[in-house]
Amino acid sequence: MSEVLTEAKPITLTAGAVKQLQRIKAEQNIPDHYALRIGVKGGGCSGFTYMLGFDESKDNDSTYEIEGITVLMQKSHAIYLLGMEIDWLDGLQNRGFAFNNPNAKETCGCGTSFSA
Repeated sequence: MSEVLTEAKPITLTAGAVKQLQRIKAEQNIPDHYALRIGVKGGGCSGFTYMLGFDESKDNDSTYEIEGITVLMQKSHAIYLLGMEIDWLDGLQNRGFAFNNPNAKETCGCGTSFSA
């Protein structure tokens, strides 16, 4: 795994998101050497969709420690994700991870895709 960057964190995780991510990791028996991968990929109704899941570190990753969770991000994705907040919603209308991205020029109705 690459060096863990402890200074400028590109994203924030709310307390609700951290709790849910820890629950998922425990319930799915995700190995300890896996970290949370955050990224983007082409597609979705607005141009890009968010990626969120547990994965092993790769050569082109930056590694961060955010709220006690090791986070992996491809260096090329930082321009799309810088300043983003990931939250967990648990309401009657919405349940799931919410991506509050200041770089998004447009978002779709479902909140999982955006254009930059």
